[in-house]
Amino acid sequence: MPENIYASEAGRYRSGTAARLAGLSVETLRVWERRYGISNAVRSEHGQRLYSDAQVARLRLMKQLVDQGHAIGALAHLPPDQLSTLPTRPDPAAPARPVRVALVGLPLAQRVAGQEVPGLEVVAECADLDTAAAAFAHVDMDVLLLEVAELDERAMPAIAALRQQCDAAVVVLYRFCASAVIRQLRTLGCLVARAPGDAAEIVLLCQTALPVQARRPPAPPVAPAPARRFDDHSLAVLSAARNSIHCDCPRHLSEILLLLNSFERYSSQCAQRTPEDAVLHEELKQTAGAARVLLEDALERLARADGLPLPPGL
Repeated sequence: MPENIYASEAGRYRSGTAARLAGLSVETLRVWERRYGISNAVRSEHGQRLYSDAQVARLRLMKQLVDQGHAIGALAHLPPDQLSTLPTRPDPAAPARPVRVALVGLPLAQRVAGQEVPGLEVVAECADLDTAAAAFAHVDMDVLLLEVAELDERAMPAIAALRQQCDAAVVVLYRFCASAVIRQLRTLGCLVARAPGDAAEIVLLCQTALPVQARRPPAPPVAPAPARRFDDHSLAVLSAARNSIHCDCPRHLSEILLLLNSFERYSSQCAQRTPEDAVLHEELKQTAGAARVLLEDALERLARADGLPLPPGL
């Protein structure tokens, strides 16, 4: 039975058919599933993924939303009713900015830069990995897009160095590649896919590679939390102190505050791989601090009401 007309009695389609009905390439569908877990397709008795009519309709809507500038990472886990409420037309007052890409590989440059593909702005290009470091030394880009036809582990050091140098999302396209190399590149944070023939699919891959943070408005600033009123020693004393009504609330509050204090310190020291990561961890630290202040207020009121020992200065 031809794959492109297969459908079960339950209205399910193989991945190739589902992708075409949704306006996607099979490779893009696979990337979306692998990277974002966008579907819960069942499998046939032969292990093939099968998609229902409702799943195909959801994929088609997600494709339309991505084309209008929505980030696939932000859409991946939204239920259908929420997806349907999102605008499917761009806001004229805030047009979507093209993805700025730097290209590595002459065939890729001919397919993308030579066609002026809508949705992409080519900011730099070079012939191969050997010349990329020098060519992109001072280039501001969103995505580093590489095509290496026969990709093997010898390319790994150069790709890793470029990713570090450019501080951009990395999309690696290949025609032939060992699965072990693909796994290594994904461990580096690269999006890896077989080179599509259609330039529009390259646009989708670049949009998919962008972090969600790059497409959402910045979070409002959080004011730094005041200094701690209870250090770990004071909390330990309060946790062990007896009270007149035999209530465990002082102990529970003290234990929660010990955890929050520890988390504040941990957030300050947590590994920060990118500027966006540093901003996120600073927000986490400040949010934990704001929660700490509220619980310190509660613990101080409780301690005063029950005559429990307070630290010096309170």
